[in-house]
Amino acid sequence: MIVPEYWAEARRQVRHRRRSVTVRRFGWSELSLEAAQAHAEARVQQAMDAILAGESLPRRERRTHYGVEGVPIREQVVAREGEDVITRNSYGALCLNTPDVLFADIDLEEPPSGCVLPFLLSAACWLGVMAIIGVNANNWWIGAAAATLALVLLNWLVVVVRRVRFNANGGAQGRALAKLEQFARQQPDWTLRTYRTPAGLRVLVMHAVFDPQDKAVHQFFKAVHADPLYARMCRLQHCFRARLTPKPWRMGMKARIQPRVAAWSPEQANRPDRLAWIADYERQSPGFAACQYLRTFGDTVRVHPRAAQVRALHDRYSRAESRLPLA
Repeated sequence: MIVPEYWAEARRQVRHRRRSVTVRRFGWSELSLEAAQAHAEARVQQAMDAILAGESLPRRERRTHYGVEGVPIREQVVAREGEDVITRNSYGALCLNTPDVLFADIDLEEPPSGCVLPFLLSAACWLGVMAIIGVNANNWWIGAAAATLALVLLNWLVVVVRRVRFNANGGAQGRALAKLEQFARQQPDWTLRTYRTPAGLRVLVMHAVFDPQDKAVHQFFKAVHADPLYARMCRLQHCFRARLTPKPWRMGMKARIQPRVAAWSPEQANRPDRLAWIADYERQSPGFAACQYLRTFGDTVRVHPRAAQVRALHDRYSRAESRLPLA
C-alpha cells in the first residue's frame, strides 16, 4: 500500500513518423515535491519509449483519486497511524486505509420490485388473454387492453408474494447477516465483527491479517457477496479501506468541498474555501456515526493484535459504539 504525500505530473511530446505523440504521467513521493516530479519525468519517458516501440498504452492517466491500476491512492493524507493512513476523500470524508486488516463492504439487497415476470411467459400470457377476450368481444383493442391489465395485475401479485417471502427471511439486513452466519459456521476459526452502515453492512475480520491479493480474501468477498467495486479497489490498491466519518450530504450539507478534482497538492490543501468547508464539516460530523456495531460472528475470543489496533482506531473515528444517527 502506497499513499504518497506529494504528487506531480510530467508531459513529453515528440514527432514520430510525421505525427505528434504526447504522453502524460503522474509521479509521486513521500519525501518531496521535487522527488515526485523526478518520478513523473522517469515514468513519462518510460511510457514514451514503450509507445514509440509499438506498445499499446494510454497516452495519459486518468485524474482519479482511487482505483487506477499502477497509480497509488491520490488523496490528502490527514494522519498516519503506524502502518495505517487516514485520508480525506474526494467528497471530504475521512477514510482509513490499511495494508493488512481485512474490511468488507456489503450492499443490502433491494426488495423485489418492477417487472419480475419472465419475458417469454409475459408474452405468452398477453397473447393468450388478448386472443380469448378479443375473439369473444369481437374487438382486438378490447382484447389488448384486457391482456395488458391482466399482465399488470399478475406482475403485482408476484411482487407482493416475493416481498412477503423476502421479509419473512429477515429482510435485506437479515438476509445479509444470514450469509455471514453461514460463512462463520463453515469457517469457525474466523472472527467477523459486523457493523451497520447507511447502505449496508461492514465486516472487520479480527482473527488474522491478510494480504489483499490472498486467495482467501477473494473467496471471503465472494461468499458474503461483498461489493464488487470495493473488492476490485482492494486488489488494485493493495489495501483495505473503510469510511470513518459521515457523508456530508447525509448530514444536510449542500455545499461541496473544493476542489473536487483528483489532482492533489499542498496549495489545494490550504485553499481558504476548502479549509472553511472542512471546519463546517467537522462542526457537524460529531452528531453522526459512519457505522454502528451490530454483533460478532465466529470465534469471539481469537483476536489478532493488529486487528485489535485497527478496530480501536476505526471505532473511535466512526463512533461505531454510539447510537448516533448514521450518515
